[in-house]
Amino acid sequence: MDNPIGNRSLMLRYVLLAIGWLSVALGVIGIFLPVLPTTPFLLLAAACFARSSPRFYHWLVEHPRLGPWIRDYLSGNGIPLKGKVYAIGLMWASILLSCYLVPLPWARGFMLTSAVLVTLYILKQKTLHKS
Repeated sequence: MDNPIGNRSLMLRYVLLAIGWLSVALGVIGIFLPVLPTTPFLLLAAACFARSSPRFYHWLVEHPRLGPWIRDYLSGNGIPLKGKVYAIGLMWASILLSCYLVPLPWARGFMLTSAVLVTLYILKQKTLHKS
C-alpha cells in the first residue's frame, strides 16, 4: 500500500529541488544582467536546498563564486552597497512601470506598499564594506 505522507514529502522534496535549481540559474544570470537581482535568488535556492538536499546546500554555500553572497547575508555581514542600490532602484522602476500598466487602484496600492516595505527591509540591513 502506498504511503500518502511519504509520497507528499518526496514530491515536496522534488519541488524544492526544482525551485532551488531554477533560482541558482536565475541568480547566475543575474550576475551578468543588471536587471536581474542575484542575491535573492541565491538565498531562495539555499533555503530550498536546506529543506531538500544537504549536499546541494553545502555545494551552494561553499561555492567559490556564489557562496560568499549567501554567507555574507547569513552571517549578518550585510549586503554590499551596490547590491542595495541595484535592488531598490530596479524594484522601484519595475513597480512604477507596473503601476502605470495596471489600472486597478487596489493593485497599485498593494504594489506600492510592498515596494515601501521591501525598501525599508533592505535599508535596515547592514551594509557590507568590502576591504
